[in-house]
Amino acid sequence: MIYGLIGRPLGHSFSAEIHARLGREPYELRELAEEEVGPFLRSGEFRGINVTIPYKQAVMPFLDEISETAREIGAVNTVVRRDGRLYGDNTDAAGLRGLLDRLGADLRGKKVLILGTGGTSRTARYVSIKAGAREVIRVSRTAREGAVTYAQAARDHGDAEILINTTPCGMYPHNGDCPADLSLFPALEAAADVIYNPLRTNLVLAARERGIPAEGGLYMLTAQAVRAAELFRDTAYPPDTAEKICRQLLAEKENLVLIGMPGSGKSTVSAALQLRSGRPVVDTDARIEEKAGRSIPEIFRLEGEKAFRDLESEVIGEVSALGGQVIATGGGAVLRPENVRALRRNGRLVLLERPAEELTPTADRPLADTREKMERLRLEREPVYRAAADFTVRLRGTPEEAAEEIESRWLD
Repeated sequence: MIYGLIGRPLGHSFSAEIHARLGREPYELRELAEEEVGPFLRSGEFRGINVTIPYKQAVMPFLDEISETAREIGAVNTVVRRDGRLYGDNTDAAGLRGLLDRLGADLRGKKVLILGTGGTSRTARYVSIKAGAREVIRVSRTAREGAVTYAQAARDHGDAEILINTTPCGMYPHNGDCPADLSLFPALEAAADVIYNPLRTNLVLAARERGIPAEGGLYMLTAQAVRAAELFRDTAYPPDTAEKICRQLLAEKENLVLIGMPGSGKSTVSAALQLRSGRPVVDTDARIEEKAGRSIPEIFRLEGEKAFRDLESEVIGEVSALGGQVIATGGGAVLRPENVRALRRNGRLVLLERPAEELTPTADRPLADTREKMERLRLEREPVYRAAADFTVRLRGTPEEAAEEIESRWLD
């Protein structure tokens, strides 16, 4: 190994993809058991490594030198071999500071609530203090290391203005979890979540639904990786490097989710998007039929609409957990708020809007098999579609033209 990442588990990591954009040398992911950490560090087989959960503190006794920042934090996430000696630093601090700046979160004079007590929590505390926070409260289930419990946080610190989640709660594959009920913290001005997979956790989405600026950890991951690569290679990258790579990653990882009325063109536009981008297409209605072993009209006839909607929610939860896809949804997919949230965790929702007179009823659509049903459905659902959509594309030309417009607006 020349450069790489150690930790456990690493299946969700984007680090190799980021470092591939920062240098030509291979960057490897290596999962280690706790007893393997010391022998690996002493082996001398690497130039530089990043360290992630659960070894940010475990590596420290094996290092010859530790930066002041890492020593204050009490955690190391970057190790460089220099003249046979191991130097440890913490680039998470620079990454989190960059994320908070990008979010526009001013911590001066504010009460900061940090969820978690692990190595990244220590980084968040360090960054908050350096940024001039008035008070920093750490929260854990067991109130260890001077932290308060979640119940105590809600009771005594509902006036917190900044929230930083450093726990793995909500991380893939447990995308539906959320570490805190934000309604208990009405004074919040900003929320940051260090989790980057999914791109937007339920915590981030819940904050945004309340009008609170919030962002996940993709930029933090990218910014800390850039700083680590500078230490690896003893060089400096242009100031906008992290922003550029973060945008590239977002474009690759984010789903394009097509929503809209039955017959609005989701299938044909998704096919055009696949030709343009090479992204796989997932049709949720087709996946539902595959899972049920029968057609949608049969599901409605034999089991009823609720059974269909339950199966639809299950399918949406599964397909939206992965990224880099075009997802064509059924006409009623966004009727349930939990479906919208699932789709938003890794996706951008695009409403395809076709003139009412061009929406054609068909026998395979149980709720829209007549002109009257179709029009009633359109009037009922239009406000729901508009509330769910990140942006709207009105279909006036060919599916290829619609796909081009979607890509242009999505990447803008």
